[in-house]
Amino acid sequence: MRLEIFGVAGLPEIGAGDDVAGLIAGAAELADGDVVVVTQKIVSKAEGAMVAVDPEDPLAHKPVVEQESVRVLRRRGDLVISETKHGFVCANAGVDRSNVAPDAAALLPDDPDRSARRIRDGIRARFGVEVGVIVSDTFGRPWRRGVTDVAIGSAGVRPILDLRGTPDASGRELQATEVAVADELAAAAELVMGKAENIPVAVIRGIDPSWLGPGSIQADVVRPPAEDLFR
Repeated sequence: MRLEIFGVAGLPEIGAGDDVAGLIAGAAELADGDVVVVTQKIVSKAEGAMVAVDPEDPLAHKPVVEQESVRVLRRRGDLVISETKHGFVCANAGVDRSNVAPDAAALLPDDPDRSARRIRDGIRARFGVEVGVIVSDTFGRPWRRGVTDVAIGSAGVRPILDLRGTPDASGRELQATEVAVADELAAAAELVMGKAENIPVAVIRGIDPSWLGPGSIQADVVRPPAEDLFR
């Protein structure tokens, strides 16, 4: 398999009500089977998931973090690790002040899976191309330094590749292997988008067609509390 990953440059600053699907398709040549990875930030901007904060106060977003959290797991200084209504466990409930105006903070989309479907359907309706769409965001990881992008919304991409019951290279049956395909694609796309290059969209070409199909990040990826050994 050979994958191609390229960033989509030249997109304008996104504002509330903007047609993200149309802007992406107008800036990139898309083909059937491509996966379009879109950062949460431009989705939130387009959907109006923004709140005003005091630009002079670096902690002005903290009350918003409390409002967006359904449960706080840990606090250390100004850092809050909390659970969102989506079931995501992340820093500051996903509330983010990077790459937005100084007097604003971005919230997570209300339903990132629905956001991904809206972009996918818009691209299909306008340009007749069948693509998968992933909405990505940057998360930290317990027990490991550094951040990486993960999928918080998906449409047309199977979030999990279930290999249980299939043989490995030695013929041994896999018992527990479920590959987080959507997360891996989101992380790969981030390598060409960066954090300060103003490239909020990437296209991945050449993925295995079996990775395309229905699925939901919230339903398929978020681990139910009954299966969680750490909360």
